[in-house]
Amino acid sequence: MSEGVLEERTIGGLHDFLMARILPAYVRPPGRAADLGAGSGALAVRLNAAGWHVVAADIDPQSYRAPCAFVQVDLNDPDFPSALPGRFDLVTAVEVIEHLESPARFLKGVAQILAPTGVAIVTTPNVENLPGRLWFLLTGQLRMMDRRGEPTHVSPVFLDLLCRKWLPAAGLQLRARHPYPEQGFRVSRPAVRWALGAVAALLPSPGLRGDCHVLVLKPVG
Repeated sequence: MSEGVLEERTIGGLHDFLMARILPAYVRPPGRAADLGAGSGALAVRLNAAGWHVVAADIDPQSYRAPCAFVQVDLNDPDFPSALPGRFDLVTAVEVIEHLESPARFLKGVAQILAPTGVAIVTTPNVENLPGRLWFLLTGQLRMMDRRGEPTHVSPVFLDLLCRKWLPAAGLQLRARHPYPEQGFRVSRPAVRWALGAVAALLPSPGLRGDCHVLVLKPVG
């Protein structure tokens, strides 16, 4: 089964960006990969084709369609690492953490299954980007977390809190953060995203750009 027939439950082009730009820069096959919150298996298929030995994990086995090993697991369960055998050189969680009740607890689980030299790639909506800050100023609501957004988004990720509190408690550290899209936004009307992208490019904080954070994590030590 080809990856093209599997639903990518994320912002368009993110899987392409991860496979072409992010993974080659930080980690290379062969090795063991765990795709957490695998959904249909669209990313698992790509990882497998790239040379990874993939174990996909998700709560819903009915939606999974990829020809890779699958483990049914509730990522809200603090004991979820026990369902995934051994350690992994690569752990991916694409647009998953914002759906979970406790992001901090989930990150501790990621650290438990990650090999000492492994890399975790975690993506999540950037609620602190320029459109998000303007939307909060005007409405008092978090963009992509409000009633207009995905109803299963329950846990926004703020970079300062992530780096100061959650990652140290989990035994992880931020190796790199990339915005996606790299220079602008997609989750806006064309005229709006062009204008905001031009403004964000002039501002000093890189966190103002991108609809998603692509976080590259590694174990402490």
